[in-house]
Formats: sequence, C-alpha cells, structure tokens
Amino acid sequence: MTEEATPFDFERALKELEELVERMEQGELSLEESLKTFERGIELTRSCQQALKEAEQKVEILISKGDQVRAVPFEDPDS
Repeated sequence: MTEEATPFDFERALKELEELVERMEQGELSLEESLKTFERGIELTRSCQQALKEAEQKVEILISKGDQVRAVPFEDPDS
C-alpha cells in the first residue's frame, strides 16, 4: 500500500514559522530546544520558498496561454 502525500499548507507552515520565531525571540529555550526550533524553521522556510516558486511557475504558465499576453518574471523584493 502506498501512502498519499499530504498537500502542503502554505498558510499553516507560515503560521508555524512565525510561532517558532516568537518562541526563539523570547530567549527562554535551552540550547537543544533552540537548535531543534531553528532546524524546524529552516525546513519550513525551504518548503514555503518551494511552494512560492511553484505558484510563480503556475502563474507564468497561465499568463503565457493568452494570445497577446506574455509572462513577466516576478521581481524579488529582496534584490
């Protein structure tokens, strides 16, 4: 039997990431807990970045399907 992958929930991941940041900012975690929290935060960040990249690609595909509309890459606000 194969397990179905649970679809990624961007909003839930972002909320969890915000909660992790808040916990770490409080400064009450042990070193071990801080490292585990940081590691989880990195995982969530990478997952969110991947979800955003996939969404961007879908938008570009949808835009490019129009006859006279062309896809324009998104500008990274951090650059």
